[in-house]
Amino acid sequence: MPGAGAAGGSAARRAAGLQVVRAAGLGGLVRTAGEHGAEGVGSTRTLPVLSQLRALLPGGGLRRGATIAVHTSSVLLALIAAASRAGSWCAVVGLPALSPIAAAEMGIALERLALVPHPGTEWTTIVAALLDGVDIVVAAPPGPVAPVVAGRLAARARQRGSVLMPAGPWAGADLTVAPVRGAWGGLGAGRGRLRCREMTIQARGRGAASAPRQVTLWLPAMEGVLPPVTRPLPSAVPDTDAGFGGAAALGAAVDAGGVENVRALRRVG
Repeated sequence: MPGAGAAGGSAARRAAGLQVVRAAGLGGLVRTAGEHGAEGVGSTRTLPVLSQLRALLPGGGLRRGATIAVHTSSVLLALIAAASRAGSWCAVVGLPALSPIAAAEMGIALERLALVPHPGTEWTTIVAALLDGVDIVVAAPPGPVAPVVAGRLAARARQRGSVLMPAGPWAGADLTVAPVRGAWGGLGAGRGRLRCREMTIQARGRGAASAPRQVTLWLPAMEGVLPPVTRPLPSAVPDTDAGFGGAAALGAAVDAGGVENVRALRRVG
């Protein structure tokens, strides 16, 4: 029967994806759909974000079940930092250049950060499996994602109460977060070190998020995490980084630009 064959193929793909998840050491983290359904998705429907980012998001946090597309790696790390510190598990799929050092400097709890840098051909199945049991799943596609696949993953996030956070453009995202302006600071008259970056971030989406919202932050800051900008920094250098560094590997779904900057970025002084 054609239906039985399709069901068998789907089950085989899911089994292959779960094997990759277990090989990455995440087998105890991902639960079956039945276990997740019995426990429910919890009473907290919004995961926290850093206070300086709350104005970007409807409800002031990451709504469970939402799909939030993020267009640059530093903003991505900033968005998941508070939820990670508060006890949420986060998974990052398909971003081999993402630096755990940069994640830790942003305040992410590495003991609750699962990395699947090379998901291979089972990318979709692995993301779906992680959505079953992880609070936030960051997913960098290996190429363009068909709208039907994007819709299925978004529906799974809604069903499981997870947050799907695609790295780059995503058809049907509830919210898209991207930098619109930026400038590096720290250089004097032809000498010095890049010490911090002023970045204006915009979020816009559907429904309550249809009106664009903006915040301007130091990201990274000379000290601490994400203080708001209160004055311009002298000798600012225009910032052209607006995406993820693995553009060639990730294809059209990810903007060209700067995950290598995340890896190399260390606060000085």
